[in-house]
Amino acid sequence: MYAVIKTGGKQYRVTTGSKLRVEKIPAEVGAEVVLDQVLLVGEGDDIKVGGPLLSGATVKATVLAHGLGDKVKIFKMRRRKHYRKTQGHRQPYTELQITSISA
Repeated sequence: MYAVIKTGGKQYRVTTGSKLRVEKIPAEVGAEVVLDQVLLVGEGDDIKVGGPLLSGATVKATVLAHGLGDKVKIFKMRRRKHYRKTQGHRQPYTELQITSISA
């Protein structure tokens, strides 16, 4: 059984037992999170598609860790103007493990 969920402005295809990194969720490590924005649930040839969301479908996940992603360097420069600016960014994430999918 698999599902397509929406969290943090992105869509993810998940199965039971899978791990994924999503945008940071305000929850403690070890807490159970219920993701209720489910777009699609499928099992074999049986597929349920929402329009846009499936009512009553939920995905439960456990928070494994919080962290910061890889550093991205931003460099701005104007030629012949002696203007240079360097900035860095590390996007925070939450690592989840999917425990159950119910439709």
